[in-house]
Parts: sequence; structure tokens; C-alpha cells
Amino acid sequence: MRIGHGFDAHVFSVSRPLILGGVNIPYDRGLMAHSDGDVVIHALCDAILGAAGMGDIGVHFPDDSDAFKDIDSRELLRKVAELITDEDFYVSNVDITIIAQLPRLAPHIDEMKQNICRDIERALQAVNIKATTTEGMGFTGRGEGIAAHAVVLLQEIGA
Repeated sequence: MRIGHGFDAHVFSVSRPLILGGVNIPYDRGLMAHSDGDVVIHALCDAILGAAGMGDIGVHFPDDSDAFKDIDSRELLRKVAELITDEDFYVSNVDITIIAQLPRLAPHIDEMKQNICRDIERALQAVNIKATTTEGMGFTGRGEGIAAHAVVLLQEIGA
């Protein structure tokens, strides 16, 4: 077994949609990024790649490449899942924490879980997502952006 941790954070931008866990969340701002800015999936990709000893999302999908401009982060997650399968690993389970003062994310958690489960080909009980605030502290508490942490357990195929 291997454990990986991922973190991502982006500031808000008024000119973009808010996408978290592959879900378009109704809100007046999105997250500024080279891709779609999905901090949930970016943190998850980093956790998976870290657990496999394969670097991070920037190594595989550089933010100075036009090939990844405005890309759907779910495509990146599916590619990461393929990369670890090629190395004889699979995702055993995932635990993600989203840090945001606003918007309220609880109504969207189930759809995020379903998206991630489809992309990594795991059952719903293998993925947990929760959202929290920082009670007004820090950049997320001031409503300047959103952050996410992900922890992943990988297992070797056939072990």
C-alpha cells in the first residue's frame, strides 16, 4: 500500500464558471487557472501521483502547455488513473476536504463523488468528500478562493 497527499488552491475570478469535482456549481465566480481550475480534482491527481512516486500534476500536465488550456480536469484524472494502472496500482480509497467559505457545497457532494468514482473506476464507498469553512480566517475565509486537500491509498494490482 502507498499513501499520497495532494493540495491545491486557486483564487476566484469573475470571468469563469465554478467547477469542483467535475460539477458546475452555480456561483457568481469561478477559479482562475490554466485548466478549468477544479481544485478538488487537482488535489486528487497530486495525491494519486504522489502515492505512486510519479511527481505531480504539473509534471504531467504543465500549465504552460496550450494542450491543457481550459481542459476539463476530469480528463486529467482519467489520464492519471491510466498512468497508475500502467504501473500496476489502483486507487483503494480517497478522502477529500474542500475548504471554502462560500458557496454552500453540501448539495453538490454526491455528484462530485459520482464523477470521481466513474473516472477512477471505483465504487461510491471508496470516495469520501467533505466541505468545511475556516470560520472567516485566511484567504478562503475572506472569500478570495477555494482550496482542497486529498489523501489517497493506492494498492498494487494483484497484491
